[in-house]
Amino acid sequence: MNSNEALKIQQFLKKKLGNEGIGLRPRADDVSEDSAEVTLDGEFLGVVFKDTEDGDTCYHLQWTIIEEDLDD
Repeated sequence: MNSNEALKIQQFLKKKLGNEGIGLRPRADDVSEDSAEVTLDGEFLGVVFKDTEDGDTCYHLQWTIIEEDLDD
């Protein structure tokens, strides 16, 4: 995913979730560059994956919730 796509997704998430602390950054281990890390105030939340199957482009958000974080 290029920087323009990442910026658009970041802006979309900020607006939809009502939080200016949301950010996207490239994943260091993503050789194919089809994903980006989603952060909230610098803390890792999950990953956005780019999907271009069947000629359409969409983005999937995988949000990771660690069980121990549920107790906070």
